[in-house]
Amino acid sequence: MRSAAAAAARPGTVLLLGARSDIGGEVTARVCAGREVVLAARGGAGLGDVEKRLLDAGAAGVRAVDFDATDLESHRRVVREAGEVTTAIVAFGILGDQALAERDEREAARIAAVDYLAQVSMLTVLADEMERGEIYAFSSIAGWRPRRANYVYGSTKAGLDAFCQGLMDRLHGTSLHLILARPGFVIGSMTEGMKPAVMSVTPDVVADAVVAAAGKGRSATVWIPRRLAALAAVMRIVPRPIWRRMPR
Repeated sequence: MRSAAAAAARPGTVLLLGARSDIGGEVTARVCAGREVVLAARGGAGLGDVEKRLLDAGAAGVRAVDFDATDLESHRRVVREAGEVTTAIVAFGILGDQALAERDEREAARIAAVDYLAQVSMLTVLADEMERGEIYAFSSIAGWRPRRANYVYGSTKAGLDAFCQGLMDRLHGTSLHLILARPGFVIGSMTEGMKPAVMSVTPDVVADAVVAAAGKGRSATVWIPRRLAALAAVMRIVPRPIWRRMPR
């Protein structure tokens, strides 16, 4: 069984897709020691603080590339140009505007394009291009049973979660593993100004959990915190008249 430290010491490039992500940055800082890191983000600029943190964490080198998640045709090129990727962190995503999405199909489609379609595309490319290592993907409790208050975002996480379960089965028996995070409410820049929900976590807690899971050398689905799994079981049986009034 490999430890998380052993996984971090393995050669190969770390590719962070969504370089401005709080969680993505935390995961990368934990696995970058002695390795080249490629930061992929729209514009590819304004990442100086991220680069410095990773160099301070021991990265052998850090470079940034322009990455538009909705440009599906660019996905394979971005992965190939990163080099021999042995750790990929798929951390891009948006919350979107639920109220707007309920009346404007363009906003609903935008959320779906970034949080589901682009994720499926990139994960498919990574699984095809990478020969070994691990891919980190991020689902959410919001996808376990989408709520009235955020059903557009929740539906994308439900679809992504289902896709990742199938991808794990596809990768079974290979040297490439998929670590799927199912966190609760994450307190960070994406949720700034929102009231934290029960069992909220911070990006560092999510990162610790998924890196520890990767260290076991096999695909895994990780509830964060672990006790969230019990709440999820209860969520499945709440009657719909009550469920539709549940807050975000």
